[in-house]
Amino acid sequence: PFHHQGQWNAKIGKSRSKSVYLPHSFNDMAKAVVFDMGGVILRLDIRRCIETFKTVVGFQDIDNYLDPFHQKGFIGDFEAGRIGVDEFYAACIAHSRPGTTLEEVKYCFNSLLDGYNSDVVNLVKELYFMGCDLYILSNNNPLSVKALSEELENLGVSLETTFRKLFFSYQMKLLKPGREIYERMIRETGREPSDIIFIDDSKVNIAAGAAAGLATVLYSPDIDIRSTVMGML
Repeated sequence: PFHHQGQWNAKIGKSRSKSVYLPHSFNDMAKAVVFDMGGVILRLDIRRCIETFKTVVGFQDIDNYLDPFHQKGFIGDFEAGRIGVDEFYAACIAHSRPGTTLEEVKYCFNSLLDGYNSDVVNLVKELYFMGCDLYILSNNNPLSVKALSEELENLGVSLETTFRKLFFSYQMKLLKPGREIYERMIRETGREPSDIIFIDDSKVNIAAGAAAGLATVLYSPDIDIRSTVMGML
């Protein structure tokens, strides 16, 4: 069974306090909420990552592969699950100056992470306590997922227990904004599309989600994400 965390500041999913009254069971909420990961829950600094690759290892055309929303070339293949970690690193080294090491490439790739959006993390925690079904739908790769998961753990959010199911592109071998990834997510949640609130920071992904029948929220740090989502539940 799914257990709620009894202490707000403790790690979600790790323990439970019997003194806390939980008004909702797991499926009582009328709607489910699906979050994008990078750019919504956690911040990414694409420009810094690009500049780090250029200056540290001489990967001068990385702009052709790394994009704020939709990756291209071998990085797109990495997120689509068409190549693995070793192949990804090898491709990065092949595009870099001679003598580039694996550790240098890892350093450059890790410069992508830029903290978290506290408004979204707090919303995740609040919805979890309310008994809302939460999901992740993310174009992602195993390296970023590991790093992002560790970042969330430090914030008291267990990726595996806070979210009912994780839909990662590299595991599904599908990418947003392709319609099939939305249809599969909808099918596996067992809900009507209109009962799913989808939050993403890409206008293209949001448009595709809306076309699949989802209720959508285009996230930016300027919006009141809590009021927006709570008003849709």
